[in-house]
Amino acid sequence: MTDKILEIQGLVKDRGQTRVLHGVDLTVSAGERVALLGHNGAGKSTLIKTVLGLTKMGSGSVKIAGHKPGSGAARADTAFLPEAVSFHPALTGREQLTLFARLAGQKADIAGLLERVGLADALDRRIGTYSKGMRQRLGLAQVLLGKPKLALLDEPTSGLDPISRQDLYAIIDELAAAGCAVLIASHALTEVEARTDRIAIMRKGHLVADDTLAGLSAKAGLRTKMRVRATADAEALVQVTGGRRMNGASVEIEIDAAGKMEMLRKIAEMGGAVADVDITPPRLEDLYRFYAKEELH
Repeated sequence: MTDKILEIQGLVKDRGQTRVLHGVDLTVSAGERVALLGHNGAGKSTLIKTVLGLTKMGSGSVKIAGHKPGSGAARADTAFLPEAVSFHPALTGREQLTLFARLAGQKADIAGLLERVGLADALDRRIGTYSKGMRQRLGLAQVLLGKPKLALLDEPTSGLDPISRQDLYAIIDELAAAGCAVLIASHALTEVEARTDRIAIMRKGHLVADDTLAGLSAKAGLRTKMRVRATADAEALVQVTGGRRMNGASVEIEIDAAGKMEMLRKIAEMGGAVADVDITPPRLEDLYRFYAKEELH
């Protein structure tokens, strides 16, 4: 992926006397899924509003497929799904999506789009009768309607049940496969850990991390946990691994990622003395806690 769809360089934003964005650099390429994480007040919403052209930047630059935020070309290339999506309650799902298509000058398979997001049985029901999750699905259909180059999704799984969450990420995967750059602001760490290509973490208006999960783990230096269970007494495991005895048959080892394979070789050489090995690398939750609390200099 070399085509940068979203390019943010040195973005600074002040609100009164308070600086809310401090020189943020972030890119999202075509076909890439990037998770944007951060506590409430970290600057995620301000960043998204700036990309959408809804708030002016102080300094720096933002480009969407080479266009300035808020320009006609940037708006045409961008789709946005807010957390609290709302539509006219008196319209049906079909009528609302048809209206959006007409406004965009597009001809679209409205029924097919609504079926794709799981609203086939509700396309002719008034939106006022929809649950929050159903309105979220309708918002996703609007995103698909525009065939955007950039999709900004703010807490997209809000209000969705577990099955619907899986369906939504399948659609996000389809968007990315079609070349759309996807930026997902979310607090659902377990979901984005498995379904995104890169993690960006904000803290107090600073972008404090931006890398793959493996890259973040290496930079943070968090240790991998290994639990080894012996076929009999664990004393031999303690002697070989230097681990901590958990009970009569198990030993827990904490090790740097670079030493994992060497430790596995030592364990393998013990042959039948080892009954099982569990390996737990740092989770996104651990990494988020590390980076979100890291002191800024």
